[in-house]
Amino acid sequence: MIENNVILEIEKLLDNKKILDYNILSDSFGINCLKINTEDNKPFIVKYYYNKKGKFNAIKSEADNLLFLNTHKFNFFPKIINYNNKFIVMSFIENNNCLPNKTNDDLLNCIIALHSKKNINYGFNFDTQIGGLNQPNSYSKNWVEFYRDKRLNYIFELINKNQPMDKTTNTKVDILLKKIDNFIPNKPKPSLLHGDLWEGNILFKNKKFTGLIDPGSFYGHNELEVSYLRWFNPKFIDRKFLDKYNSHISIDKYYLEYEPIYQLYYSLLNVYLWDRSYIENVRDLLLKIKI
Repeated sequence: MIENNVILEIEKLLDNKKILDYNILSDSFGINCLKINTEDNKPFIVKYYYNKKGKFNAIKSEADNLLFLNTHKFNFFPKIINYNNKFIVMSFIENNNCLPNKTNDDLLNCIIALHSKKNINYGFNFDTQIGGLNQPNSYSKNWVEFYRDKRLNYIFELINKNQPMDKTTNTKVDILLKKIDNFIPNKPKPSLLHGDLWEGNILFKNKKFTGLIDPGSFYGHNELEVSYLRWFNPKFIDRKFLDKYNSHISIDKYYLEYEPIYQLYYSLLNVYLWDRSYIENVRDLLLKIKI
């Protein structure tokens, strides 16, 4: 049950249109996500903090991120209807979780459109969120330094402060951090990334791609996002995905050798944000890296 004062605040952001009903779509990291229907039979998505901890404001960050993406006229992200530091009201993207069994051009073209936007540096104008967590995005000219310091080591240190993994696993991550410049490209072209491009943030209706949600954007190596798409092995990322992607944007010939290093970031995120059982996946990735 949503408190009445929350409903009233949302209605104010909708020019006092009455909310007829709502469904809670998710409840995580102190943030509620609602689908609401207003008196004029229009659906919207609303996010708001019900329990905020720390200084970082994931609501404001996501609103700023979507405004940036809307300005670039991508037609596959939600449109911002209204927002403040507590609430975002967004357009609702139709979906029914009926997924295709292969990588179709509609999704592929969306990913290519994003990754074709380039910058001269890695990072972003502001910190963005992933799972409600602050992603530090101060600009860097060196990809290895950015990925090592602001992604891999950043989440590794958060785990160590909260609940360290076993000594053997930690030692291997430490070794990788010290030698990472021997494994990944130093200066790939900085591409615009969604930032959290996994199956749950890709929407389909009747096997047709309809949109992307929950961005945590920054400019980085496009292959980082490719690795994340392949990591969970969703059925709409098929065996020919790399070839299909490569026909638009070239994949490095050594990509499969360092792919596990990029997937390690997302595995560590899951250890910290979701479930300690992902430590086993961390170990598996480290074995692939041969650390």
